[in-house]
Amino acid sequence: MAKVKKIFVCNECGATSPKWMGRCQSCGAWNTIVEEVVVKETTREERSRLWKGNDSAGKEAEPIPLSEIQTGNTRRLPTPDAELNRVLGGGIVSGSLVLIGGQPGIGKSTLLLQLALQLPVRILYVSGEESEEQIKMRADRLGNNNPNCFLLTETNTAKILSHAQKIAPDLLIVDSIQTLSSPHIDSTPGSISQVRECAGELQRFAKQTNIPVILIGHITKDGAIAGPKLLEHIVDAVLQFEGDRNYTYRIL
Repeated sequence: MAKVKKIFVCNECGATSPKWMGRCQSCGAWNTIVEEVVVKETTREERSRLWKGNDSAGKEAEPIPLSEIQTGNTRRLPTPDAELNRVLGGGIVSGSLVLIGGQPGIGKSTLLLQLALQLPVRILYVSGEESEEQIKMRADRLGNNNPNCFLLTETNTAKILSHAQKIAPDLLIVDSIQTLSSPHIDSTPGSISQVRECAGELQRFAKQTNIPVILIGHITKDGAIAGPKLLEHIVDAVLQFEGDRNYTYRIL
């Protein structure tokens, strides 16, 4: 059995420390240090190989003159909702990582499932919170049908990325980041280490494959995104889905 290792992590900046402190020495925040248990860690190359099979982690990045970089192939995936397109600057950018947060029951899952059903492209919708039957019933209520929308109920990031590589979707939706667990970090789902590692793996997948990824995130009672503050720095855009659950209108 692997030796258990305890570390203390700042939930504001993600800095680690071998002992508890009242104030983070990295960002200066007070009372943000929490204890976590880590059993094993792997290198970035091993993480990449896990969802790429036996292939190498990809060719090593080389410096390129900025003037030689071609941007003509960069495209946006327009959504059926004009207001959502406006919020995203014209559509979902290829290879981007977008985080949508909101209160429980506000409609985050419904919004993204409706998006998956309306987009005329290949979609992989991953749920770690609901069963296949629950999602199918919601899809039937929405009244849309996309034959290219694939559903996966899984929380293991290695398996999710392996399926995503096989299906090669135009968009990957994950509900939610707090339910995921990476085999490289032996701590509970939703912990600071797990959220940071899973977000990092999804970011690398998005950048390497040029497939956009949308994450659903929980929020705390104070209205902030649950998990380490580093999560908001990893993603390319953070959207807040707000509104009163007793009324029809929502604000994104």
